[in-house]
Amino acid sequence: MAITDGAAGNERQALSLALAMRVSPRVLRIALRAPWRWIGPGFTRGARLSILRWQWQTLSAPWPALAIGCGRHAAVITRALREASGGATYAVQILDPRVDPAHFDLVVAPRHDGLEGDNVIQTIGSLNPVDDTWLADAKVEFSTLQQLPQPRTALLVGGRRHGLNVDDAWFGALLARLEQWRERDGGSMLVTTSRRTPPEWRERLRSALKNGTTCFWGGDADGANPYPGYLAVADRIVVTPDSVNMLSEACATGAPVFTSLPANPPAKLAALHAELIDQGWLHDIHAEFSPAHQPPPLREMAAVASKVWHRIEATRPDVTVALEAT
Repeated sequence: MAITDGAAGNERQALSLALAMRVSPRVLRIALRAPWRWIGPGFTRGARLSILRWQWQTLSAPWPALAIGCGRHAAVITRALREASGGATYAVQILDPRVDPAHFDLVVAPRHDGLEGDNVIQTIGSLNPVDDTWLADAKVEFSTLQQLPQPRTALLVGGRRHGLNVDDAWFGALLARLEQWRERDGGSMLVTTSRRTPPEWRERLRSALKNGTTCFWGGDADGANPYPGYLAVADRIVVTPDSVNMLSEACATGAPVFTSLPANPPAKLAALHAELIDQGWLHDIHAEFSPAHQPPPLREMAAVASKVWHRIEATRPDVTVALEAT
């Protein structure tokens, strides 16, 4: 069972882990009622009432052998499910639940969250499905992108984030830098936005970067989101600094990744950027140099799935048997 609040980034992480473990999960998208949505996983009394009745019934006996939750709201249900089942359900929580990790069987959290414990698996970035097979499939699905002139620069645009000074001036400087690249190198621009992209940024992007070949996706009205294809064919990738998911996925492709981090960012986000830069995966778009060496892609999924399986096999053989039977 994969449990999320329906946010694309959270669901992607939960499904990525399940599929890497070679299990086929049911997906449960929840919308917590008050007061659980305010308090989070620190309060699970009566949690069966926090979601729709039929949703809790799908979780009840016979209890699912494995529940993978991602995000703070999902953590309410993964913790409550572990408690209600008497431990029959093995509860894996992705991202820091902001309560004692002991309330779950395992917690998978990025290192910049600073969460530690005997049952905590740390990652550098977010979990994602990007590997050679995923990229090859995306190239086939979006094969026409390979006909675009090189270098192909993918621009992945997120949005504003609390404590991160990505204002209109910052955005204008980013676009100006991309125009400099286009004047110098030619090639193609492959632009995609996200649900969090401010409408004014989206409209500005529609009219910007027109000097040459530009592909733009700003929402469902523009057809299928070519985001996987962009990652697959890009010679370099530019990512706004707000999204841990997009940064992690871009760094998993093997292409050089660039961003522009404003001054005084939130500490956790700064720590992630510093580690990605230190390891050679991420570069400052405004720096006057080209990466001399590109490290192997940042791909943590297989190692995390192996660690989860190892923990289950070592401590819960009954869960191992149940999962292998599915």
